[in-house]
Order: sequence, then structure tokens, then C-alpha cells
Amino acid sequence: MPEESMGSAQVAPLKNVAALAELIDRVANRPIGLPGLGVLYGPSGFGKSMAAIYCTNRFHAVTVQIKSVWTRKKLCEAILAEMGIPKASTVSDMLDQISEQLAISDVPLIIDEADFLVQRKMIEIIRDIYEGSQAPVILIGEELLPQKLREWERVHNRVLDWVPAEPADMSDVAHLTRLYASGVEVTKELQERLLRESHASIRRICVNLTRIAELARREGLETVGLDQWGKRPFFTGAAPEVRRFGDASARRAG
Repeated sequence: MPEESMGSAQVAPLKNVAALAELIDRVANRPIGLPGLGVLYGPSGFGKSMAAIYCTNRFHAVTVQIKSVWTRKKLCEAILAEMGIPKASTVSDMLDQISEQLAISDVPLIIDEADFLVQRKMIEIIRDIYEGSQAPVILIGEELLPQKLREWERVHNRVLDWVPAEPADMSDVAHLTRLYASGVEVTKELQERLLRESHASIRRICVNLTRIAELARREGLETVGLDQWGKRPFFTGAAPEVRRFGDASARRAG
């Protein structure tokens, strides 16, 4: 089940989904005079984008996921496309359009993969949007995003709160089991091993639960535990070892 197809009710109980929702609510309802940027940061695979999808629906947010090659123009075009507003001809005018619409609608702007904005020295445009609208703006990025933003003082000092995405725990595994291995009883012992070998990554947990569900379907199992899983490896994210096929003469002979 791809992340994009999950309904809000399905992913809501996940720990980092709740953390992002609480951050947006806190920034949106901040007292007058307090800054209006929020940051969710953490390693890849912790479910940050899944949280963004949920919060987009819950808060009717405008959400864009930055690409590594985007320019300021492309960023503004993408935001306006999400708003359903025809773009103006210049970046300056597009920026005014975005700020005006956010101010009128009072919905959050969520920027996923925000590290690319820092990398391409485009982060100041987010400050411009915030200053022009005073709407809540949420930046989502990797573990070092807060440190990267220190170099941009005018952005950094407008952050109301920094929220670290946390590694998955057993409650996340139990909930994801109901989504990715529906109809299969996965024993607590196997869930614990899965969590450990997935290195607490939401993405890897989902991959491994899918493999458990495939095993259950293939072998007609209602319950999968340590004995049924056996010595099968879990997906850990580690690169495969280099394969060896013998020396060159053996390959030619074959």
C-alpha cells in the first residue's frame, strides 16, 4: 500500500504523524507577535512525508515537495499550482500571489525536502512568503536541517519550534501491521525482531511487513512468528555484498 493511498484515519496514530499535526496546530494558533515557522526534522525513512500527506488533508494545507533541481521560479509555480491559481509572469508577482492567497485562506504552507532550498540558497524566498502572509509555514527535512538553517539568521530566528522526528516504536509497528499485513497475526516476538532489524525506520518496517504478508499468502498462514519466518533476512537498507563469480578463466570455460 503506497503512502499516497493511505487515508487520514489509517496513518493518524503513528507517532511522527501526531507530532507534525501538533506542530502545525501550535504554529497556526500561536499568540500574536510570535514567529510562524515550524520545523520537523529527522533521518530519511522516519515517516516525515507520510506525516505531511496526512496533515495536508487534515489542515487543508498547501504542500509541495521540493526537487533537487528546482529554481525559485519553479518553486513559486509549484505552490501556485497546488493553490489552483494561474501563475503571474514574474517570480516577484508570483510571490505576491502566494502571500496574498495564504493570508486570505489562512491555511498552512508545508515544504517537504526543505534541505534542497538551503542547498540551492533559495530559503530566503520562504521567509518572504511568510512575512508577506503571516501564515503558518512548516519546513520538513533531514536531521541536519536545523544546523543548516543557522547560516540563514533571518529564517532561523523566525522558527517557533523545532520538532525531531522519532524512530519507530512497537506501537508504530503494531499499527502498521494492521495496514500492511491485514488479516495476518504477526507475533510480538517477530514484530520486535522486525523493529530491531529495520533500525526503527518506518519505511523499512512497511517493506518488511509486506514481505511477511506475502509469505502468509503464499503458504496459507494465519499467524507468522519467528518459527514461520525462520532464517529469512529482513530488509535492513544495507547494500548487497559484491557478488563473486569465480576467476575470468572459469567464466570463459562456463
